[in-house]
Amino acid sequence: MNVSNGARLRPAEAVAAGHPDKICDAIADLLVEEATRQEPRALVGVEVAVHRDRVFITGRIAGTQLTITDIEQMVRERYAHIGYGDTWGPRPESLTIVCDLDLGPLVPGEADFRAVSDDQSICTGYAVDSPETGWLPPEHWLALTIIRRLEQLRVRQPDLRLGPDAKAAVLCLEQPGQPMGLEAATVSVQQKVGGDEIATRRAVVEAVRSAMVSAQSVLEIPGDLGDRILINGAGNFECGGPMGDNGLSGKKLVVDAYGPRVPIGGGALSGKDFFKVDRVGAIASRRLATSIVRSGATREALVELLWQPGGREARIAAVTNAHGEAIDPAPWLHLVDFTLEGNGNRWTPRQFGPSGWGDRLSDVATVGHFGSGQPWEPQSWDRVIRVSTGRP
Repeated sequence: MNVSNGARLRPAEAVAAGHPDKICDAIADLLVEEATRQEPRALVGVEVAVHRDRVFITGRIAGTQLTITDIEQMVRERYAHIGYGDTWGPRPESLTIVCDLDLGPLVPGEADFRAVSDDQSICTGYAVDSPETGWLPPEHWLALTIIRRLEQLRVRQPDLRLGPDAKAAVLCLEQPGQPMGLEAATVSVQQKVGGDEIATRRAVVEAVRSAMVSAQSVLEIPGDLGDRILINGAGNFECGGPMGDNGLSGKKLVVDAYGPRVPIGGGALSGKDFFKVDRVGAIASRRLATSIVRSGATREALVELLWQPGGREARIAAVTNAHGEAIDPAPWLHLVDFTLEGNGNRWTPRQFGPSGWGDRLSDVATVGHFGSGQPWEPQSWDRVIRVSTGRP
């Protein structure tokens, strides 16, 4: 199609919890959960790979008196939680789990230096003035929401015989002054051979429609929605998950961030404790961007941070609006902590459930790090005063 008059196409994608890469992210964050539950200043830097019925875990976990002995059980329980078992392989009890982890203690004095960066990192944070989509780009939010609806569909309609793996990609049309429209969507859902494809198509179209209705002030639903959705375009998708492809943690960086609309720094989030600059920087830059947008100063904000080895806090490299024009961040700096010490102490997951986070960190790895009510997203703590500006 021809796109003109300031309009442009915006693509985005998302994957389900049963996707091989997201299985790896969740397992990596299970280890962050367990280590930091025992010792808030524990050091965790791990990576995970899966293929068929094998799981490979590498990296370092260090503390003063850590006792992490049930890794295999945690991995098997995570597979079962996602939906793998009798119907969909690999079976959790049949997994071969290979660990090459450095589980030694912190070296003398290392705990005192957790508040000092042990690496360099360039981190970006982004927000757009769209509360209905969690201050995320609408196309990225739509792809994420479609996946969440498909996961609910698998549980609520077992007769469709859907599996834990799924993918979605959307192509949206953005036009000045108008809600974003859906030009095309492709959805791949894992389904047993012989499953009712017609009923599945009807259910998937309705799932996409319901996702768009929940943000209808931002997204316009076309009348021919069903004609714009391609489902399992490559044919039956029964062989999925780790049985259909290998997976690696930190591989879905664009999905974890803001979609291809926004350049990313490149650092993975999952598998790293909250004193690691990649994770802290992503959170801090997002909080500053969201605070600026929520104040009404601009419709979009992009924040770029730089971490230097040995540094105690990030340096702000740039804050810009949608036109690339510089924004002075000074009015919002008091809302965001840019130190490793402050972020590590604040966000390290010490407890879970109603009295704590509400979500497990391993679930955040699959739901998304931004825009879904995570504790670091600006909420009641963010006392932002709307300012009177032209809002470029």
